[in-house]
Amino acid sequence: MRNPYEWLADAINNHTWAVAGVAAAVFILAFFGLSMVTMQTGDDTYLDKTTPRGALLAHYKDTYGSDAIMLIYEADSVRNPDALRYIDNLQEDLRNERYVAGVSGVVDLLKQANGGTLPSSTAEINGIIGQAPPELVERMLPSDLMTISVITLDAGVSTDAQQQVLGNIESAIGISEPPPGLTVTVSGNPAFSKEMGEAMGTQMGVLILAAMLLMVLAVTLLFSHVRYRLLPVGVVAVGLIMTFGFMGLFGIPVSMTVVGAFPVLIGIGIDYAIQLHARFDEEIRHSTIPEAVRTTVTNLGPSVLIAMAATALGFIAMFFAPVPMVADFGSVCTIGVISCYIAALIIVPIFAIVTRYRPKKEVRASGPAPEPGNSLLDRYDHLLGRLAHTVAKHPLPVILIFAVVAAGGYYLDQSVPISADEKTFVPDDMPALQALGKITRTMGATSTIPVVVIADDVRSPETLAWIEQFGTYELEHNDKITGVTSIATLIREYNGGVMPSTRREIGEVIARIPEPILKRHLNGNMEAVLEFSTVSMEMDIARDLVGRIQSDAVWNEPPAGVTVKITGSMEMFAAVMDDISDSRTFMTVLGFAFILGFLILVYRKFGAVSPVIPIVFIVGWNGAIMYLLGLDYTPLTAVLGSMTIGVASEYTILIMERCEEELARGTEFLDAIQTAVQKIGTAVTVSGLTTVFGFAALTLSTFNIISNFGIVTVISVGFSLVGAIVVMPAILALMYRYGSARVPAGART
Repeated sequence: MRNPYEWLADAINNHTWAVAGVAAAVFILAFFGLSMVTMQTGDDTYLDKTTPRGALLAHYKDTYGSDAIMLIYEADSVRNPDALRYIDNLQEDLRNERYVAGVSGVVDLLKQANGGTLPSSTAEINGIIGQAPPELVERMLPSDLMTISVITLDAGVSTDAQQQVLGNIESAIGISEPPPGLTVTVSGNPAFSKEMGEAMGTQMGVLILAAMLLMVLAVTLLFSHVRYRLLPVGVVAVGLIMTFGFMGLFGIPVSMTVVGAFPVLIGIGIDYAIQLHARFDEEIRHSTIPEAVRTTVTNLGPSVLIAMAATALGFIAMFFAPVPMVADFGSVCTIGVISCYIAALIIVPIFAIVTRYRPKKEVRASGPAPEPGNSLLDRYDHLLGRLAHTVAKHPLPVILIFAVVAAGGYYLDQSVPISADEKTFVPDDMPALQALGKITRTMGATSTIPVVVIADDVRSPETLAWIEQFGTYELEHNDKITGVTSIATLIREYNGGVMPSTRREIGEVIARIPEPILKRHLNGNMEAVLEFSTVSMEMDIARDLVGRIQSDAVWNEPPAGVTVKITGSMEMFAAVMDDISDSRTFMTVLGFAFILGFLILVYRKFGAVSPVIPIVFIVGWNGAIMYLLGLDYTPLTAVLGSMTIGVASEYTILIMERCEEELARGTEFLDAIQTAVQKIGTAVTVSGLTTVFGFAALTLSTFNIISNFGIVTVISVGFSLVGAIVVMPAILALMYRYGSARVPAGART
């Protein structure tokens, strides 16, 4: 069977425009997919709805849950009759909006106490407020400067519908002409999600632009010895557009973590273009364009394919992450590296043929070991060669030193904290976040911990008694819980404070409860919900609270046939923390297994493990850096291990491939290692530094989750270069010294 790379090289040489036409058709298809790319925020990015936990949360939100939109009114005095009249009129308008279940605020309290009409004087207003329950006034009117209206949405309203309601509310406010000095701010989780989605879109554009500019700077500085030095930047731009297009065609949304994938792709994808461009430039200096195309495509194409496949396998390991946004990150990166590889393999040779590529004037000394002093790159090549030769002669001390550091890193990695609080991932000065802070300081924590109770008959006296007893137990035994509402508390409230003892009496009381209130806590005869309100707390404390409620539910022994399940956003984020803790190790181990199996399958010899060994060290070094820099594991930094495996494997595989090529020419193993590092080391360094420039764009993000990821990935790529240029020669030396490769006489020490 004919080698596909030979077929491709011949097709490019003999049918250049036909190949270019096919490539253009694929590009146009991908470009069409750009219009289908969507943004995604909220629960779906954290939890898979096909899992039991995800299905329960989706069921709870569809059946009981209703997000609330808050309007914050601020003025010199919100008790002013004009201000209150404006608030009342606005609330009446908003009650007529679709998907709005109800609107409440301080004006409703005033109207209820004044016979259904709004008081017209400040004295009347102050008198009613002075007689109202203090805790109610504190929530609705925390100060004379601010008051809040709560807009409750229908249960199960979709994200798109929430955005529609938000738009309508903002439009209503825009045309409402508030009194002078009164400002209205829209807040609540739906408003936060909307602003975060808009900020993500802006961030994505800024990061991609910054990464591309940094790529131009890096390639200009580091790739100046070739003609058309900016060609790799154009290639990676094509690969990026193809990635966006295929995301749209495959229905992969842009989430908070996926935003960080694009600078990563620019940094990694440009490697393939640089490697192919550099090899073609090397070949064209002593052959014709068709010969250079053929040599480059047939010799380097498979090597880069292996490196790309290894990188992709590191990302494929993320497919198995339980957090959807992490799996999407892996999907986008996998699509991206494949797109960038194909773009480089096709565009570089076609561009060379179309432009009749001529190399720059030869300024470097020929031969495997150029003498120092000719140019900066010559001196760097020579330095790498000497370093590799020295390391290869004394491999054990080098390996031991780096292994000890890696072991320390793995130990410290266990102490790196985990964060899953979405509010800490976004910029501190985001208006929606600041507005939420005002709401929390004024009204307390707005989130609750729902507990779903499932039974053959939740209306039975025994089940209702247990629901009431469990709610009371948690309220009395947990200082983080401030209140509880359930079907049991509603029945007692609508029955004069007494819990009925028979089914008939229970049915009569339930019939008196207004339907909108009832359906927030009861679903037919087989399901009910308790909702625990809590104080505001850090996510790790919330995780402990959720765990305690779960234990208490078991300890309180529900009646036979009754099932108790905890759900809600707080439980979801607590679960995400556990998922991050478990999945980061799983993804790293799986990434190692994938790449090790792939290398053994490709090379079919024990020496195939050599590119993996430096990566084991690098992952350990990453753990040490995370700990020393005081960074947290988030849904994005959780991918660091498997991503590092993918990135570093490219460098170590390319070094091994070139060493094998030199050995095949009859070179002895120390000289082969030296020549391999000397020949490929500069290209690896240039591609590594350009990758660093691409990843550095992440540090410019105002999203903490992305900027912290940028810091550790930049350092990780630096570690990858050290692993390839310093550790890999030591590993190869041991492999060749004690393996089946020829070893020169006297080389064994």
